[in-house]
Amino acid sequence: MSKQPAAGGGRWVEVPPERLERWLAGFAERHGRVRISGTPDTVTVVGADEALAECHVPFPPLAEGDPLPALVAHANAPRRVGVLLVRLGGFAAGVFAGTELVASKVDTRQVHGRNKAGGWSQQRFARRREGQARQLTEAAAAVAARVLLPEVGSLDAVVLGGDRAAVDAVLADRALAPLAALAVERFLTVPDPRRAVLEETPAAFRATRIRVVDPT
Repeated sequence: MSKQPAAGGGRWVEVPPERLERWLAGFAERHGRVRISGTPDTVTVVGADEALAECHVPFPPLAEGDPLPALVAHANAPRRVGVLLVRLGGFAAGVFAGTELVASKVDTRQVHGRNKAGGWSQQRFARRREGQARQLTEAAAAVAARVLLPEVGSLDAVVLGGDRAAVDAVLADRALAPLAALAVERFLTVPDPRRAVLEETPAAFRATRIRVVDPT
């Protein structure tokens, strides 16, 4: 269960689906009688001591009903998810049934960094870098089309990650519009997409992100 500071105060906690019910019960035990409110995107729990747990629904919207049981059931629901990761060091596309990677393609590419030299040398280097970036974008789009597009009718969502500018360049391909339409808001920050990196993404995209603010 990872933790990181949250903008606006508090900290982010990422809770796996299998631990979510117990985590919420523990919050109530620690902070007293809780007040609960819910929207399709968030479930907010406030303790008697004003401690806050702002639960961001994975794969929204959340169905109507008692917010906490609905959130736990929603987080644990089986899903088929497409993942597209792109950085300037490579790209990966995969389809997950739950946590099982059932289809994938990973490729390593290198786009060189900027050259600090000036003059014609810098211009030649910039053209070379632009060409490498274009080749990576085209190759990543081709892999996304081959791995993910045939599955789009069965996917519950698409998760994106890596470098946002690189991903946006790939999704600018009009043929990939059905994938862009399924993309969730959360963007995964990952290193260069090796197979091991791809295989670890369910731990992030299945987790419920909770902004926790301790009582003052």
